[in-house]
Amino acid sequence: MASKVTIDASATSKPKPSTAAPIEPLKNDAARLYTHIHPVIVLSMYAYKFNAIVADPVPALLAILAPLAVLQVAYVAVCLPPTGETPKVRKIKPGEKKRNAPGVLESGVNGTIVPAFLSLLLAALAATPLLTATLVLFGAPVTTHHLHTLLSGAHIALLSTLPLVYVHGVRGETWRQIVALLMPIDEVYGGMIGTMLGAWLGAVPIPLDWDREWQKWPVTIVTGAYIGYAVGKLLGGTLLKGKKIMFA
Repeated sequence: MASKVTIDASATSKPKPSTAAPIEPLKNDAARLYTHIHPVIVLSMYAYKFNAIVADPVPALLAILAPLAVLQVAYVAVCLPPTGETPKVRKIKPGEKKRNAPGVLESGVNGTIVPAFLSLLLAALAATPLLTATLVLFGAPVTTHHLHTLLSGAHIALLSTLPLVYVHGVRGETWRQIVALLMPIDEVYGGMIGTMLGAWLGAVPIPLDWDREWQKWPVTIVTGAYIGYAVGKLLGGTLLKGKKIMFA
């Protein structure tokens, strides 16, 4: 007699609710200071180049891409705990000499700098093409303005994805929860949500018949992403910290 197997479709189609705790910034003076001034520096840099971005977006956005990468790498390395398990204590075998503990410089490089640059690499090589394609799907020009769209995707990737990769790694289940908006809000996740929401709202002024120079592609998109990142990071680390987005 054949056995009957029942599959719960709801259990297989929906990601499991996240049990992760909100990300806490590191508990030192440098982290406490820089986590607050970082969005101010990022917005100030963008505001300084805003007129140049309006006049000619491609060279201006390209010019601030490297400084943005430096600021994001510095932010995650100074303020955030890197992903990964706590290293296991290795037992010394009989007759084996005890190795010297890694120095402060070696621990710092292996513990924060290397993960920060790996996160930068993943954001540049993986997230940028994905977000660029997403911009096209949401209405970016298909036959023209290719560099404009690519640079927009790069800026959005550095703002939103780099910190998330640094603190959460590349585990598939975690990223399914991130995309499904199931993670608890913190300053990293809030920064990502704010960036995406800001870029989406930034598209609103483009079709309006105001005949303003700053309405051209992709000025409002990138501007919305920067403002959304700062607001989302601030709210995620304060008023909305630990909360989850609830769907009806």
